[in-house]
Amino acid sequence: MPLTRPTGQIPEATWTLGFREMTEPWKGALGCLGVAVFFAMTIGIISWQALEQSPEEWVLRGRAGGVLWERRRGALLLRALPTGRTVAVIAVGGVPAAEPPPPRDRCWHDGGQFCYAWEEDAELRLSLEPPPAPATECYGVRWTPLRPDVMLKDCFSMANISWYGGASVRAQRWPLNGAESPAQPFVSGDFSKNPAGYGPVLERYFLGSTGVTVTVAPDVPLFLSLESNRHFCLESPAGRAAAPLGYLLCVSPDVAAAHRHVGSQLAGQARAMPDTALLGSPIWRYYGPAGSAAKIKRGLRSLAKRLKRHRLQEGVLALGERCTAVLAAADHMPSERRKRQDSARAWDPALIAPLQLSITLSPYTSIASPLFLRSLRDGETAGYWLSLQPPVPLLTTWKGRLCACLNVTSEAALSWYLARARRLRQALGATYMVFEGAEGNAFLQQAVSPPAELAGDRYTGALAAALATLGNATVISAGARSSHLPLFVQMSPLRSDWSHAGLKGVIPSVLHYSLLGYNFFIPDAVGGSLASDAPGDPELYVRWLQIVTFLPVMAFSTPPWLCCDAWVLNFTRQCIQRHRDFVVPLIIKYSEEWLRSGYPIFRPAWWLSPTDPTAFTIEDEFLIGDEVLVAPITEKGQTWRDIYLPGEGHLWMDTNTARVFDGGTVLRNYSASLAEVPVFVKTS
Repeated sequence: MPLTRPTGQIPEATWTLGFREMTEPWKGALGCLGVAVFFAMTIGIISWQALEQSPEEWVLRGRAGGVLWERRRGALLLRALPTGRTVAVIAVGGVPAAEPPPPRDRCWHDGGQFCYAWEEDAELRLSLEPPPAPATECYGVRWTPLRPDVMLKDCFSMANISWYGGASVRAQRWPLNGAESPAQPFVSGDFSKNPAGYGPVLERYFLGSTGVTVTVAPDVPLFLSLESNRHFCLESPAGRAAAPLGYLLCVSPDVAAAHRHVGSQLAGQARAMPDTALLGSPIWRYYGPAGSAAKIKRGLRSLAKRLKRHRLQEGVLALGERCTAVLAAADHMPSERRKRQDSARAWDPALIAPLQLSITLSPYTSIASPLFLRSLRDGETAGYWLSLQPPVPLLTTWKGRLCACLNVTSEAALSWYLARARRLRQALGATYMVFEGAEGNAFLQQAVSPPAELAGDRYTGALAAALATLGNATVISAGARSSHLPLFVQMSPLRSDWSHAGLKGVIPSVLHYSLLGYNFFIPDAVGGSLASDAPGDPELYVRWLQIVTFLPVMAFSTPPWLCCDAWVLNFTRQCIQRHRDFVVPLIIKYSEEWLRSGYPIFRPAWWLSPTDPTAFTIEDEFLIGDEVLVAPITEKGQTWRDIYLPGEGHLWMDTNTARVFDGGTVLRNYSASLAEVPVFVKTS
């Protein structure tokens, strides 16, 4: 019979007795061995982490690039292949970034996706998306909060990258790196109401100088913050239950290719042009007597006579909203009362011919106005005005008055409003209509959540689509997903000074508007329309005039004979003629390219030098198409400047001196007297 041995653990008494019987040297040796094993294991683990685990780990990889997770900063890296250059660094917020995503990918079965969840915080899903062009690759990024109180936040670094697009700001910068803004809803706004807010033209599109683009879908609730020269952040709104954050990342060979492939297609393929007759027609804003219809009519006739006397008789006389309302009230005067008035008060557009008339309206109506009271007597008042609880309208302020705001979601309200605009245009013989107050969200201004159909900038988009039905002689004060419509866009007023809130902000605004697709804009009046601390400055007026000469429309609020001397008056006539003969044909030529391809008409220097870092931060020059470079003076008292000529291998001719220079170079201390603006034409 085989001998059986007891199985199981060593009896405790036996083990303890044996250990007690060990000599002291053996005990010391055993202790040293344990310490050595512990240190060896620790060193092994550290070595494995240092050598085997890279601080960067691929989480999604395509053909032209991919996304990595950087453990040290808790950031997503977008990297281009095969060069391996990093084109974007995205710091992750709202989740414990110190916890790195491990190899366990919940979407491991799908090579085109990566999924990971931070338990009880948020889930991240990355996906390869269909590219808009063969040389571009796109990645979808979507964060989903797993708790109602989680606020998601992704910050895009500005280190070694210049960013463009997004929102307009009060003192516009190019690139956006120098702008500063606290986190706030990504909604267009009025600088007169909120100087720290975003301006009237914005799109959910950001372009990086490394060839990367960031686009956010219209249905994603979005906050944006800008921290000067550090980063800009996309955030989900605080206080909203489970608000996701998603965007599309695309990488292209360079910044110009990125915009051609992605940014130029934001508005789709169907584009239409506004009335090109306005391009050659300077706008003269009326700031005369406005107390009554009779005074306004006399003031218009007087201004028309002065313009004819100074040989500036072609263009448009522009009435503001107040003067338009006074004339409209006179037009709606009861017929019996109108007959008792002096027949001389009747308005005849022929009195200002060949000048044309522009009138101004807005979607706001004072609750004390006859128009609002008449609307209350109509049968469908409940749908005419925005409201929280119909029929009580949502009240807001507009130009210091308590007002109701047009309900753009009501077909009846839009039909009534547009019919009134058409009647007024016909009654006053106006050629153009300007609509102010299209920016903003009346609900958000009252700290009230808007209905889904008016979330974000949908009010601006809906109003723009409705106003486009009035024809292509319409001007609107804001733009959001409406660059394809045949509308002119009125730029925000600027200060009468040399700062970025004044003259220095003109070219950055031009580049910003055109990059987002709004090529047919009306810049602020020559010299600025917001008063500054300094008195009238003829030099500022001339330098401003030189820039506006090369833009779509020239606008004036202060006529040159009131601002300056006879030389400036004569110089103004020369600039208007140069605008008609040289600039307008160029704009029409490149507008055809915009219709076909969506490319901007007014282009930054990097459009021709997309890989030259020098071109990325130039904010005081612009191109018209690919063939004309304008480099004006924007510093007070200067008669020289450095000029960057883009496009290595091209030749540029100075239109003032006929001298020819190589592209891809910088002209140092280039002379430009007060009577000159450096303009170069590409000759090769």
